[in-house]
Amino acid sequence: MSTSYINETVVENYRDAFTKALFKNVIVVVLCISINYINVALIQTFCKHQIFYMNPRYILFFHLVLNDMIQVTLTVILFVSSYIFFQINVSVCCVLILLALFATENTPLNLACMAVECYIAICIPLRHVQICTVKRTLMLIGLIWMTSMLSVLPDLFITLAIEPLDFYHSRVFCLRETVFRNPHIIKKRDITYIVYLVIVWFIIFFTYFKVLFTAKTASQDATKARNTIILHGFQVLLCMSIYAEPLLKQALQQWFPKNYSDSLFACYIIFQILPRAISPIVYGVRDKTYRKYLKRYLLCKMSP
Repeated sequence: MSTSYINETVVENYRDAFTKALFKNVIVVVLCISINYINVALIQTFCKHQIFYMNPRYILFFHLVLNDMIQVTLTVILFVSSYIFFQINVSVCCVLILLALFATENTPLNLACMAVECYIAICIPLRHVQICTVKRTLMLIGLIWMTSMLSVLPDLFITLAIEPLDFYHSRVFCLRETVFRNPHIIKKRDITYIVYLVIVWFIIFFTYFKVLFTAKTASQDATKARNTIILHGFQVLLCMSIYAEPLLKQALQQWFPKNYSDSLFACYIIFQILPRAISPIVYGVRDKTYRKYLKRYLLCKMSP
């Protein structure tokens, strides 16, 4: 019996009642609008002041926020459509899943790059200007997208090679497992996620401890950078927990068989939505420079 068949059967068995489904969808849509509203304010603040788009740190933050907006919007579209339509065309689902996967895998890589930038700024301050240039930052963002594409696009190519043409005109419950259902794709995904997990966590731990030792004898900026990397680590922890999603789903189904859909909803909020709500806190609130300009922007919007 195929994995995709099992997934669709499980979803069918645990469909919510109308009231509960409406409640969940309202929560998800409200969170999406709230996060995107804040992120739009952050993006507009970035674009209106040259001090930000000439600084590699804020360029990486801008990319993170923009990427989070794409990810949140796409996953909410998938979430809501799963209740409204239940099944959608495979080709449409494939496009949405691919874009969501690009954005999802970009986030931990972007956070790792931001942690490295903090490390360079604190531990190698005299070379920060030479190493962290705007041009290199833009090239790094391109490399992030290329890495995510190299991780995800093989799923598409394998599926195009082995699935019959009729499959792309059929309708499925839109999940990664129902569109990219070949067992080799699942094995490749697991290996890729393990590699991502090891590399990103190595970078986070390395930069944190380097900054930690520097903070003991250096300025307040080093201590603030250390705390920022801790928040990056927490963000990465939440983001990369999605890599353990298949095992987590199986465990939840065994532990809470009667509340399986509620467990999946909680996982979606914690692992997909919550990490995207942390980004505005890290820079929009904690960073003095960004907070100053953000306040000006909000005051101008509020004033008649």
